Amino acid sequence: MASRATDRNRTKFLLDEKDIPSKWYNIQADLKTPAPPVLHPSTKQPIGPQDLAPLFPMELIKQEVSRERWIAIPEEIREVYRLWRPSPLYRARRLEKMLGTPARIYYKYEGVSPAGSHKPNTAVAQAYYNKKEKVSRLSTETGAGQWGSALSLACQLFGLQCKVYMVKVSYQQKPYRRIMMETWGAQVVASPSPDTQSGKKILEQDPNSPGSLGIAISEAVEDAATRDDTKYSLGSVLNHVLMHQTVIGLEAKKQLEKADDAADIVIGCAGGGSNFAGLSFPFAADKLAGKNKKMRIVAVEPAACPSLTKGKYVYDFGDTVGLTPLVKMHTLGHTFIPAPLHAGGLRYHGMAPLVCKLYDEGVIEAMAVPQLATFQAAMQFARTEGIIPAPESAHAVRVAIDEALRCKRDGKRQTILFNLSGHGHFDLGAYEAYLAGKLQDYEYPAAKVAEALTQVPKVTA
Repeated sequence: MASRATDRNRTKFLLDEKDIPSKWYNIQADLKTPAPPVLHPSTKQPIGPQDLAPLFPMELIKQEVSRERWIAIPEEIREVYRLWRPSPLYRARRLEKMLGTPARIYYKYEGVSPAGSHKPNTAVAQAYYNKKEKVSRLSTETGAGQWGSALSLACQLFGLQCKVYMVKVSYQQKPYRRIMMETWGAQVVASPSPDTQSGKKILEQDPNSPGSLGIAISEAVEDAATRDDTKYSLGSVLNHVLMHQTVIGLEAKKQLEKADDAADIVIGCAGGGSNFAGLSFPFAADKLAGKNKKMRIVAVEPAACPSLTKGKYVYDFGDTVGLTPLVKMHTLGHTFIPAPLHAGGLRYHGMAPLVCKLYDEGVIEAMAVPQLATFQAAMQFARTEGIIPAPESAHAVRVAIDEALRCKRDGKRQTILFNLSGHGHFDLGAYEAYLAGKLQDYEYPAAKVAEALTQVPKVTA
């Protein structure tokens, strides 16, 4: 058996298949006060299970509202997880050396999944529960294509049809993501599309609309709500989605124990909140329980779409057209359409309500970073550690590097853990633009956000 000293000298920390979590962690059990209720878009009253039944299978609805701390993972889901889980934890020794930092940097690498990201952790679960309730078709949206790829794979594995509304700017920037989805049997259309009333409405207003996650959600929700054979599947934001992702953090905690180390700073990029929550919630559980109070948990978002750091904490629609229930979240306004930055998966006007509640209560913190600095960090990481990060994940890399440099300045030997939530093999067009000097930073559009926030629905306490 390796000694503790030997373990600390390793670069890769692996677990056995038997270490794949058998339960998901539900942070709702440990909140001091319950999360704000989800409201009906018309009555603005709290919704019940039957209000969500047209969109989701009942088992997922139960998980959405559950306050049980641990939810058992069915063996059929764990069997699929074994295709790539447990995912590795790496010590970024070459990056540390290049930075000259006393900090220890670890990254949990979710790019080993067949779809190349963390997204299958929930896609597989959602496909399984829909199949169990005899649903035959799922509709969804996707930004950069990571989620659409994951759900396409999951639907193929469980024998379901899949329709993906892909944000138009990403549809154009990332053709290989579309081909990947189609290879797994999905039908993919650019959003806004003429296939739905929501899409037609947007195209009438702006035929050249680049699309947004909010618009694509409107289309996918409409698709599901108007067909008896179809349910809607969402890759982020909702409570059950974040819970499915906690396999990431649960594994990472075991792996840090193998490294004889403990995290001082936990970092994840945040668009809707799924990969950030997946890594951080099992660590946030310790803070909520009064342990490790000094540990910092940092959500990183793009400066061009900074919902946590610049948005208002109010009730808003999760989509652009206003078809979804109202959730309390940090929002830039549901009508706000972000600039076409290359981190398409982070171009969302809101944030997961559970992430927002933790931020509002000071359990976690948030930072916004610009596009050019993010790609600079991605290049440093790729040229030292060898993995080309997805542009979304590169936001976490940026802050991990910044924190490591702070440790260097302060002479602190802290442990930094971040989630490398996916690889960038289908994002090389973005890297090409960066290397050619064609990428630009997008300013925070304060006036546009202020205008969008005037459209947020009025909800009395």
